[in-house]
Amino acid sequence: MRLTLVAIHPAPSPQAVPLANAFLQSYLEASPPAAGPIEIERADFFLHQESATCVDEIVTRQPAVVGFSVYVWNRKLCAEIAGELRLRQPGIIIFAGGPEATADPAGLLAEGGLDFLISGEGEKPFAEVCARLAVGADVAGIPGVVTLEKNGISLIPAQSLTDLDSIPSPWLNGILDAARYPGILWQLSRGCGFNCDFCFDSRDRHGVRHFSLERIEAELRHFACHGVSQVFVLDSTFNQDVRRAKTILRMIRKIAPHIHFHFEVRSEFLDREMAGLFAGITCSLQIGLQSADPQVLRRVGRSFRRDDFVRRTMLLNDTGAVFGFDLMYGLPGDTLSGFRDSLDFALGLYPNHLDIFPLAVLPGTALASRAASHGLDHLPVPPYTLTASPSFTSGDMAAARTLAMACDIFYTRGRAVAWFNGVIHPLAVSPSLFLQQFAEWLEQQPVACIDETGLSDEQIWQLQRAFLSWRFGTKKLGRLLPAVLDLLDYHYHYAAALLTPPPQIPSKKSMAGMRLLQIPLSLAPSARPAHFSYEILEILDAGAPDVLNFADTLEPCGSWAVIYPTAKGVRTESFDPSLYRLLEELDGRTAPSTLISDLGITAGDAGDFLAFAVSEGIVLIPSSATSNKIRCR
Repeated sequence: MRLTLVAIHPAPSPQAVPLANAFLQSYLEASPPAAGPIEIERADFFLHQESATCVDEIVTRQPAVVGFSVYVWNRKLCAEIAGELRLRQPGIIIFAGGPEATADPAGLLAEGGLDFLISGEGEKPFAEVCARLAVGADVAGIPGVVTLEKNGISLIPAQSLTDLDSIPSPWLNGILDAARYPGILWQLSRGCGFNCDFCFDSRDRHGVRHFSLERIEAELRHFACHGVSQVFVLDSTFNQDVRRAKTILRMIRKIAPHIHFHFEVRSEFLDREMAGLFAGITCSLQIGLQSADPQVLRRVGRSFRRDDFVRRTMLLNDTGAVFGFDLMYGLPGDTLSGFRDSLDFALGLYPNHLDIFPLAVLPGTALASRAASHGLDHLPVPPYTLTASPSFTSGDMAAARTLAMACDIFYTRGRAVAWFNGVIHPLAVSPSLFLQQFAEWLEQQPVACIDETGLSDEQIWQLQRAFLSWRFGTKKLGRLLPAVLDLLDYHYHYAAALLTPPPQIPSKKSMAGMRLLQIPLSLAPSARPAHFSYEILEILDAGAPDVLNFADTLEPCGSWAVIYPTAKGVRTESFDPSLYRLLEELDGRTAPSTLISDLGITAGDAGDFLAFAVSEGIVLIPSSATSNKIRCR
């Protein structure tokens, strides 16, 4: 029997990994049905693809059975593909699993196109389904399988696996090739220990179950050996078991210190040791703040102690750990004013980024069961977004959406964490008001697309420069603008350098005797030359970005610098203007010897400077020069 498992990802990204389907395949192949072999293939698609194109590819595989992993974002396309597939191959068996199949089984089956669903944890029901289908038997009555009957749906809940290690690792057994994907999805546990009313994870009544530390270590070593660059940890709360979390963090520091990890954590489990462990590896943390109003959070099953949250978050700032917050607008009892207060609170804690979402009233959640009593109007189909509530009107939702967009562009995409609060302080406005002003200003700009996903990093930088120039354009504030733009420009170039791999540095032996002045050198693409109003090294040495202090105590003497990546991190070097201009004129075609006389640089100074620049990866030697070794005579 040939079976195709279909995954539809939102877009090509480091997270577009069919882990759920790989778990199903891995579990089945560990104990195949006695009736005969089952050939499993996986098909991966994306939301931008046409359903007909997806169907064409599935049909070429000639499967007898097709299964879909259905989520909020892909439910519509899954239904379209299933419907067309049914028309093309009337005898095919089609089923679905995933969060939507568990949350809204009746609605999903009523849409047609599907023969049955798998609800909840899928490995055991899937294996039994395959065993029955292989011999032509009916799947009705299998625990975890949902079928449509005359009087509604039929479902016997399945028992979850007590030993997660009974699911062989799809990374270790080769079902998923770690070297093939730009990112890795890593599941260390299943279940959630909390009961947030808006979250579907809280429906799991089996508690938190863990994969063994032995398996985790084996997978970690596998990732390190296969050149994995980043890992997304799927645990709802990675640090709930504090001791276990610290053990894994030490394991990461020892085995895979160069891999970037993404974690979901809760603030209440952070302590100074854990903050230091996070800071000791390459990682970013996401903390679900949602709202800074304790009463609003209490309505959805969450607790919040502001002082404790601040204290524990500042541990991350103290150690240098990178973190961001989730914020949600439209929660029951929340208001537009309350959302602005939450935004101000969040930005005051210096998060690296903010992810801001409207409330989604997801089927199967406790909040969905009480939506009517709360007066929550929401979309009846994915993404189930709130449209209005008694305390959050449709106009308020639109205003919050605009504010969230402004924050995405100016703060998160604009990488403003290091200077944002220091820059807006002289304006005497709250962060939310500043972002609202940016949104209003943005509407007046001739920008083709004001959605943050449609703007390049450079476009956002230029928008930031233009808005700050306008906002500081008064006579009273004008003297601060040079320092403001220096901070903005430096951190833009720093972030770009941080994301660019450094070039390979030639060895001292290969450079010995080279006549660098005679070689057509070029500026490395990773090096970022920039001119500043102040001496940029003085601004960096001053610590906190206090533009009032800069304007009062520093001399705007100007500086010419290069920000560039190295194997040990990003460096900044400030140069004499003539040497800086030499760097700018290196084009890979012209020998420096023909440039230095016009720039007033001696051959000796130029040679020393270029030797340093080459050794730092600021300047590149053409490969032909390295091989031919143009040397002194």
